[in-house]
Amino acid sequence: MFMIKKIVAPLFMPLSLCLELLLVGLFLLWFTRKQKAGKIVVSLGIALLMIFSYGAVSNILLKSLECKYPALNDINKYSDVKWVVVLGGGHISDPKLPANDQLSSSSLARLVEGIRIHKKLKNSRLILSGGRVFDSVPEAYTMAKAAVSLGVDASDLIQESISRDTKDQAMHIKKIVEDERFILVTSACHIPRSIALFKKHGMNPIPGPTDYLIKERQGGISPGMFSPCADELRKVERAVHEYLGLAWAKIVGYI
Repeated sequence: MFMIKKIVAPLFMPLSLCLELLLVGLFLLWFTRKQKAGKIVVSLGIALLMIFSYGAVSNILLKSLECKYPALNDINKYSDVKWVVVLGGGHISDPKLPANDQLSSSSLARLVEGIRIHKKLKNSRLILSGGRVFDSVPEAYTMAKAAVSLGVDASDLIQESISRDTKDQAMHIKKIVEDERFILVTSACHIPRSIALFKKHGMNPIPGPTDYLIKERQGGISPGMFSPCADELRKVERAVHEYLGLAWAKIVGYI
């Protein structure tokens, strides 16, 4: 089932959908007499690609995800918490690169936020979670190497290197933290699904969102706001990925 999800889910991502429509439209135009249908399908593919490439659309899709839990700015009120859990967000274990460069931008942002919180909480320990998915090296191992290179004491680190997805992470981290409170650090758009999955296992996580994709500009209007951008398309894909993940988790009873 895990591999089926990984193969099928990308087919429903915005860029894939647009390309699928364009390919169908081109097929109709070149190899059939359904010229009008082909033009409609091609036009739809181009229109969707343009819509998904603007910030107004990506921000609308992401807002309900990223704004569900506030950023963890006041950490002092959690001084009694001794666990900081960081969920991995992807890596490529290229030995030619330093550990921090082997992490995806999401993983690195999560790790940095986890370290920030850990350093403010005396006697806390970092639980780094991520196993072997499409890489022979567990992501937790790479995050641990990066954390040590950034000044974290190795004795403060615990590696959870078995899990393949967020559901697995909740199950394995439960064995470590048991019934104790902990701060759960992951991307802001991923935190609603993560919190729901962890609560389903009877845990009481404190949301620690990071890696925000929506950031409110202080000042004037940027010219880039009126142009299509690949970054906005990536943001839409992140949002769709989370909505699909939430829908699947509800269908199968994970949350």
